[in-house]
Amino acid sequence: MSSLLHSNPYGSIKKIQINTIPIILAALVIMSGTVYIFQTVSLKQAALWLIGALLGITLYFASFGFTQAWRVFIANGRGAGLRAQMAMLAVGVLLFFPFLSQGTLFDNPVNGFVSPAGVSVLLGAFIFGIGMQLGGGCASGTLFAAGGGNTRMFVTLFFFIVGSVIGAYIFPWWSALPAIKPYSVVKQWGLAPALFANLAVFGLIAWGTVVLEKRRHGEIEPISYVPNQASSLMHGPWPLIWGAMALVILNFATLALAGRPWGITSAFALWGSQGLHAFGVDVASWAFWNKTPQVITDPLTKDITSVMDIGIMLGALVAASAAGKFEPIWRLPLRSLLAAILGGLLLGVGARMAYGCNIGAYFSGILSGSLHAWLWVPAAFAGNALGVYIRPFFGLAVEKTPRLSGC
Repeated sequence: MSSLLHSNPYGSIKKIQINTIPIILAALVIMSGTVYIFQTVSLKQAALWLIGALLGITLYFASFGFTQAWRVFIANGRGAGLRAQMAMLAVGVLLFFPFLSQGTLFDNPVNGFVSPAGVSVLLGAFIFGIGMQLGGGCASGTLFAAGGGNTRMFVTLFFFIVGSVIGAYIFPWWSALPAIKPYSVVKQWGLAPALFANLAVFGLIAWGTVVLEKRRHGEIEPISYVPNQASSLMHGPWPLIWGAMALVILNFATLALAGRPWGITSAFALWGSQGLHAFGVDVASWAFWNKTPQVITDPLTKDITSVMDIGIMLGALVAASAAGKFEPIWRLPLRSLLAAILGGLLLGVGARMAYGCNIGAYFSGILSGSLHAWLWVPAAFAGNALGVYIRPFFGLAVEKTPRLSGC
């Protein structure tokens, strides 16, 4: 482990211990993976691998998770995290909607995540919301926390994958629940009305958090607020607004390269299904995989979401090591372990039923103009509220102010 000196605006000097071996190994894997994917798949796929790594670095350094932001607002009325999300969404629709409206970006076809809006979305998002609080993270939070060395989140991730496979297996049931066909406000309303309506809703939500926070605390926390220490590009934490803008730009880059926005959880169902296939289970015959049975036997390097997910974990490992915070703890309290297992299962099943997670259904779903995203948000928020209430039964804290973690 090596160290460097980090000065903050108040004149003090803080010694930062860099985890040398993990950062070197992660960097080597990222570089060699880039070359391998370029040679065996394509330049675009290699670029998406690197974007995944940049997403992991951003998520870790900005501590930009959705779970904690919602928990702090529910528990204590602090809304900086929610306002950062609204700023991210506002910039996102301004970037995404014009190109989704015309159907091309840089002369390449692009499409959003537009899914059926119905009972399965409401039920799945509610389940997912509970899982966020018990598992300790959302989809993106689980990946970057696990990549950063949080051993509890590896448990959540494993059972997230198990839950995703269960969700894929019961696809015939939940896909038959009442729903309306995929509905895009961009396509149905036109560009200008869709932009105006979305920006108005984001503004209303942000305004509501300001009113509630002032009423409860007499002042608001700015989204550039960094708790306890000064911000550092190479150490963190970044101001929330930095993370929000970096994420939306990287999501836009994903749209340009992949022809669709950033997603996470479809890969979990694939990983688990490929694992079952390796043990002789005929998962390719499941209704969930009927349209794409070849992915069960294709290498993961061909799957955009898998490539980006693994990149996120490696990027988070680089960030955690650069910040000197890669210190896995292998002993977990029993109740916390049980919460991680249950939370992971709920996350996996919920994400499949809701046609996505906080990234695919919420972030990218809203940027896609999909109606199902607007069903996802209140249902997931309600699930989070219940999850916050039951966290103490599993020995999990309900913090009143943001801490330096996105989980």
